Amino acid sequence: MLMRTDPFRDLDRFAQQVFGAGTWSKPAAMPMDAYRAGDEFVVCFDLPGVDPDAVELDVERNVLTVKAERRPLPTGDDVRMHVSERRLGVFSRQLFLGDTLDTEHITANYDAGVLTVRIPIVEKAKPRRIEIDGAGDRREIKA
Repeated sequence: MLMRTDPFRDLDRFAQQVFGAGTWSKPAAMPMDAYRAGDEFVVCFDLPGVDPDAVELDVERNVLTVKAERRPLPTGDDVRMHVSERRLGVFSRQLFLGDTLDTEHITANYDAGVLTVRIPIVEKAKPRRIEIDGAGDRREIKA
């Protein structure tokens, strides 16, 4: 049997049970990291314990929506739960994507409980050089 004596952990667990269980009408948030790597925008969502078939990824009008559901483990009549701290329910996150991202070529990979979404940056948003014609010398200015 597992014994615990941390009252703050118990209070946090209780608050998650009361306020944190996500439903389809009111999903809980999921943690994420977002960064730019070269010519793409990368977003990583933490979804440990979520079956890949329970993850939905949609994009509509520059809004990326990720929904996932962590279902309870199957139990039988002879199973008695001693500790239940893993959050169950529905998790969701929406990202508003700028016009500089190519929503037609989004790719996603799910590995080790992390959903990684890669969004390419459109060609017109990438840095480029502009030539300047003048009355004497020709110079280039980096834009």
